[in-house]
Amino acid sequence: MSSRPPLIINRLDADRLQRLIDEVADKDRFVAEALEEELERGEVIDPEEIPEDVVSMNSRIQFTDLTRGRQMIRTLVYPHALATTEDGISVMAPVGAGLIGLRVGDAIDWPLPDGSEVKLRVDAILWQPEREKQFHR
Repeated sequence: MSSRPPLIINRLDADRLQRLIDEVADKDRFVAEALEEELERGEVIDPEEIPEDVVSMNSRIQFTDLTRGRQMIRTLVYPHALATTEDGISVMAPVGAGLIGLRVGDAIDWPLPDGSEVKLRVDAILWQPEREKQFHR
């Protein structure tokens, strides 16, 4: 990955994501391995210390796929919550995994299963659990 900004990850999210990675099926192994690399290089801190401009789980974010020139608004969720989250994107989807821990303004080159890369930029965090004092969601 050519561009990898620093990451900040909520300790509860990191624990839950690691369990998800450990239980992943072979078909999702590519994303799981990329996500695990991000967890390993990220700074893991307590939920109460997460800055308001950091993408955490269940954050509603506006981001741009710079490769395709498309801006989107999505809520970053665990796979089991996709069915109940209208604008959800799974953290186990290639693009979802690339967003966790980024700050507003950060851009990242993120690998896709087909061998290509996508460049993602976080434009805004419209809602973040930590900002709303929801630390144990």
